[in-house]
Amino acid sequence: MKILVGSAWPYANGSLHVGHLAGLLSSDIIARYHRLKGDDVYFVSGSDCFGTPVAIRAKQENRTPKEISDFYHDEFCECFQKLGFSYDLYGKTSSEEHQSFVREFHEKMYESPYIYEKSVPQAYCQECKTFLADRFVKGACPSCGKNARGDQCDACGKVLEPEALINPTCSVCGSTPIFKETKHLFISISKLEDKLKAYVNSHSNWRKNATAFSNRYINEGLRDRAITRDLDWGIDVPKEGYEDKKIYIWAENVLGYLSQSFEVCKNRNTSFEELWGENAKHYYVHGKDNIPFHTIILPSLLFANGGNWHLPDEIVSSEYLTLEGRKISTSNNWAIWVKDIVNKYNPDSLRYFFIANGPEKRDADFSWLEYLNNHNSELLGAYGNFVNRNFVFIEKYFESKVPNGTITSDISQKISEAFESIGNKIENTNLRDALDEIFELVRYGNKYFDTEKPWETRKGDVTSCENTIFNCVQLIANLAVLLSPFIPFSSEKVTDWLNLKYEWKLQSIDNEYILPKTEILFERLDKSIVEDELNKLIK
Repeated sequence: MKILVGSAWPYANGSLHVGHLAGLLSSDIIARYHRLKGDDVYFVSGSDCFGTPVAIRAKQENRTPKEISDFYHDEFCECFQKLGFSYDLYGKTSSEEHQSFVREFHEKMYESPYIYEKSVPQAYCQECKTFLADRFVKGACPSCGKNARGDQCDACGKVLEPEALINPTCSVCGSTPIFKETKHLFISISKLEDKLKAYVNSHSNWRKNATAFSNRYINEGLRDRAITRDLDWGIDVPKEGYEDKKIYIWAENVLGYLSQSFEVCKNRNTSFEELWGENAKHYYVHGKDNIPFHTIILPSLLFANGGNWHLPDEIVSSEYLTLEGRKISTSNNWAIWVKDIVNKYNPDSLRYFFIANGPEKRDADFSWLEYLNNHNSELLGAYGNFVNRNFVFIEKYFESKVPNGTITSDISQKISEAFESIGNKIENTNLRDALDEIFELVRYGNKYFDTEKPWETRKGDVTSCENTIFNCVQLIANLAVLLSPFIPFSSEKVTDWLNLKYEWKLQSIDNEYILPKTEILFERLDKSIVEDELNKLIK
């Protein structure tokens, strides 16, 4: 089966923080699982390089938008690589491949009845000397009176226009913008309401936040949206009379899933039409802020373009991550930057924490104490210890040969059921539950080892001792495969030591298989890191 896994595109105007990591990590687990299952996987994403946020950062640093976006793109690539993200292609919206695809897509879309011209007021900051994206205009919400952005009020959820704000200001310099009348292309999302309603209602399996957000946008009344903007930094509009304008960022960045998967299909010489046809399955992984872009905006663009594009199937939308009990704030530097921790901590340790304790279906908090305890008690104390105590035992008492034995029916059944149950959980995007179930099997293995007491039976009942260790090795082999989507680095070590196949099915290790020299999988974290990291954060 063809599987598309799309991971949200981070803005290339600043470093990634742990909130980004918590929201995006699920995509790699889903992609790795489907590869193990034997599916034809296309795992794509990239850096969102255009738009006002990048242009403003460039102006602040006296650099070009390209220099800024390329710098952060390179940083993102390094972070994702060190964390084990197995992208088939991680691109950037500023690439010629993406721009060319988007221009062609838009050109066809402009021929549809869903695109029209309209003159509208657009916020212009005289201090910054630039037109402002809606989200860069701040003021009081006309509905509830609380602080809001020009595109939406987070307090009451009202979808807004910047000119409707009370006392609007530029979020960059704080001055009052003026509103200039300017002509733009719009997509008539209101005309697509019936199609969008039917689409959203046909996915009762989505996470609660995806269903709630999507229905709220529809029920509040879908508004048409400009797909062009008066900007210098962006993709040229492929239409006569629009030479001085760019495609609005939201109308091109979500098309990156198409442009990047098109490139992968071209490189593999496989069918792009089949990947975007009815028999494929698509996952989209992102934070809940991005829900409407994947359930309303992307489908609207696909509908308007025509061509029976495959609409998003699974909306893997996480909740918010807080940091030491407080909201992450990049402006106040209350954040843990991914670039600062990828070289300092085991990538599997970071991956484990953000799935086992992440904001999958409800808000979650990152604390250094919790991270330390999870690493030492679960990864090292439960899983790492189970692997190490058995491999050391084999090396010490059986000359590194897996002893003779027969797998018990109980253990065989548990492993078989685990592959089916955990696979179903991953496919239904219940990744935290899947990881919990794997660690139930880890705890079962440790209990089995302790109950059978091979350190005692090796002296009086060698056959029993051999059988115990043989069964533990079978558990380890299968745990390594079950865990490989979640913690790939340590899993790769175990699969190499045991010469396993990368397949999502029951693994078997032969009697007298000779183990190579092994090592401990995880180092213990010292308690001092908690105080050190907290002091660094507070400073």
